[in-house]
This record gives sequence, C-alpha cells and structure tokens, in this order.
Amino acid sequence: MVTEAVVELEGPSGRPKYDDLLSNPTSDAQAAGHMRASAVYKQKGDRFKLATQAFDRQYAHIYFQRLMLMKPPLLTKVRQKWPGVQLANILTLPENDEVLVVGTVYKDMKLKPSILDEYVKDRGASQLVGRTKFVGADDSIILEDESARMKLRGEGLPVGQLVTGVVMAVKGVAAPGGDFQVNAFCFADMAPQAPLPSLSEDKYVALVSGLGVGDDAADPLKLSLLVDYLVGSLASDEEQTRVSKIVRVVVAGGLLKSTEGLLQAITHKQPRQQAAALAPIREVDMCLSELAGAVPVEVMPGNNDPANHSLPQQPLHRCLFPLASSFTSFNRVTNPHEFEVDGISFLGTSGQNLDDIYKYSVEENRLTLLQRMLEWGHLVPTAPDTLTCYPLSDSDPFILQSAPHVFYVGNQPAYSSQMVAGPEGQKVLLICLPRFSSSGTLILVNLKTLAVHPIQFDADISA
Repeated sequence: MVTEAVVELEGPSGRPKYDDLLSNPTSDAQAAGHMRASAVYKQKGDRFKLATQAFDRQYAHIYFQRLMLMKPPLLTKVRQKWPGVQLANILTLPENDEVLVVGTVYKDMKLKPSILDEYVKDRGASQLVGRTKFVGADDSIILEDESARMKLRGEGLPVGQLVTGVVMAVKGVAAPGGDFQVNAFCFADMAPQAPLPSLSEDKYVALVSGLGVGDDAADPLKLSLLVDYLVGSLASDEEQTRVSKIVRVVVAGGLLKSTEGLLQAITHKQPRQQAAALAPIREVDMCLSELAGAVPVEVMPGNNDPANHSLPQQPLHRCLFPLASSFTSFNRVTNPHEFEVDGISFLGTSGQNLDDIYKYSVEENRLTLLQRMLEWGHLVPTAPDTLTCYPLSDSDPFILQSAPHVFYVGNQPAYSSQMVAGPEGQKVLLICLPRFSSSGTLILVNLKTLAVHPIQFDADISA
C-alpha cells in the first residue's frame, strides 16, 4: 500500500515571475561569477542498454520471464498476508477450496485498437478517432499463469484500474463455468529503498522535457532564456547562487517536434533545402553544447526523437550532436534512465509508459498512475501488448528491484508532483514534467530536502 504525503515546494508561491532575470550585477562577487557546485554521480541504468537487438524471438517470453522473476517475492508477501492459504495453478484448481493464484493480468477491452479492425465492416478505425481512453463498462480481467488462463470476477476487483501485464496474486474460489471468484488480491507493492542520505548543503538536479524544437507554434525565446538561465547568464545574485548549485541537467526526451525534417533532408538534393530541413537538430546541438560547457547534461530519447521506437530506447547517436559531443560533460543516455547523484537515486522515462497506461485505465490523475507503477513493481507493464519493446527472452529490465528517491516522467500535459510513502518507510518523490515548448517550465529538485522548485519562462512581456 502506497500512501500520499505533502511535497515541499521552494520558490515564490503561485506563478513566480523573475523580473530581475536581466538585472545588472548587484555586487563585485556576482560580477566575478559563481563557482559551479559538484556532486558524485553514478550511472545505474546499464540494464536498459541492449547488447544485441534481435527480433527473431516471440514476445511470449517477456511475459513468462516477468512472471518467473516477480512471482517469488510476491509469494513471500502473500504468505505473510494470507497464512495457510494453499497455492494452486490455474490448470489444477480444486473445487470449493479457497486458494491463491499468482499470474499476469490480461485486460479484455472491446474498444482497444486492433490492426484487424480496419477489415471489419461494422467496426472500423473511424469509431476510435479522437478517443483519449479505450476503457469501457464491459471490460473484463483474465489471469494467466504458466499453465492456463481464467476469467476473474468479484465486486472488489478493480477492473477499470488494472492494465494488461500487471503481475498480481488473487485469493478466492473456482466458480462454476471456469471463472474465479476473487475475495482478495495483492500486488508486489513498493520495492525496498536505499536509505536517504543526509546532505549538508543545497544542491539541485534540473529536469526538463519536450523542448519541441522545430515547432512553429512554440516561442524560440523561451528556449534561449532556459539555456541562458542554466549557464548562469541571467538573474539576480540570489538566483545565480541557486543556479550555481545545479549539478546536473536532465532532458527527458522530446528534443524535436518531429523527425519529418530529418527524413526530408535525405530526399532533398539542393543544399539550401537540406540546410533548412536540418535546422532544428542543429539548433538543439547548439543549445546542448552551450549547456554542456557549463554543467553536466544528460539527454534521453523521446517518442518523436531520431532514435529506435521500441523500449528501452537506446542513446541518441553522437552524429546528431557534433558540437555537444565534444564535451565530456555531455551524456547520451537510455530511456528509461536511472542514475544517482550524491546518493539520491533518480528513475525516469520520457513519458511513453505513463501515456500508454493512461489510455487503458479509468484513472485521470497521472500521479496516481505513477503510484500504481510502484505498487505493481513494474515500470512498463503494458509492453509489449500496447507499447512496443524489444522481445527480450532472458530478462525484464523494467521490473522495479528497488524504489528510487525521485520518479519522474517527461512530456506530460501539465506539471504536478507528490511525495508518496511505502509500507516499509520508503519515500518517493513523483514528478510529471510538462512539455517545455508549451509550458516553459523547468523543475529543480533539491537533493538535500527533495523539495521541488518549478521555474516558468515566459517571453511574453505583457504576461
């Protein structure tokens, strides 16, 4: 069970306005500049790096490995919760005896899009156009283990909240007709967490996503202000002191509005046309190189970025960033991405996992869905059913073996954050990062207090 707590906010209340961003230095110390703080960094996302990229395997292996890896710790928990209840598999369920079964959820949804719908006369793709969710009142839950599958029923079963791919334990009785009457259910719950270190001074990790370079509707001045702020070229002495304590910047995907320009550059024969098509990625490279010259930068690929589409997305190719790649402080990382700064662990994605779960759950609050991922013990449960991933046969890198201190997702419709607590005293800061191109929002996380400091950049002088 995960409980909610109040997240601490730093900075001005409401919508902060930094009217002194372009102010003159107020002291000789400010004119001389500030020394950038440093922190101990540790890369923890090696499991998301693929040694080989083979597509000659069946996706069924992923579900089997997920169940085999998550079943033992889940059994340990349910045997403490339901002592004396016999474990059974679906194929040999006894009649009229209360048993517990561990399996993988499959959510049967009539509205779920299918490529075959295009060829069905009475239900075409046009019926699904415009939908943001595909849940319906007639959805049902099927549980599958190593031996067989069965349909679950029960008044307390959270059909609308569950999604395909979740591993769960159910307690109940086999009903006539092959269904299973559920009396209680249990998930893996939040994984163990490393102790929160005690830090003596304020340090910050900056999180941003959805730069959306190449979007004609976006204001390019926002991005310019963001870069100038992070390198320390803006703000008053007080704000520059805070900026000097930013030890790392993480860009959680969404660098480009789309990759259409890169594809067009291949077909264009005229140098002028090629230069125009490549302008967005060159602008990104210039911005990132300027940032990397002042602070360590990590760039994750996103849904519309020039990277592989299947999760885990591998680092963007260095040829896309000829300027930024010349800095040792510039790091191209995977999506998902896990790292540690001064003992504070971060785990995040560019948003595809949360966006996909949102479509197949009745839940509207995206922070609640992040909570559910921690309770389910899995980062991307809907892959490979409705979200593409590599057909891994011997592991599942998305299983949450440990709980992070900060869990973030990028490219969300709006900013939100929340602190949640686990059953063993774990505390996780959840953050939904909005698209910068539309919101102009940068998030600073204080490593000492885990307080959140949102900063909004607006180029509209009348705002």
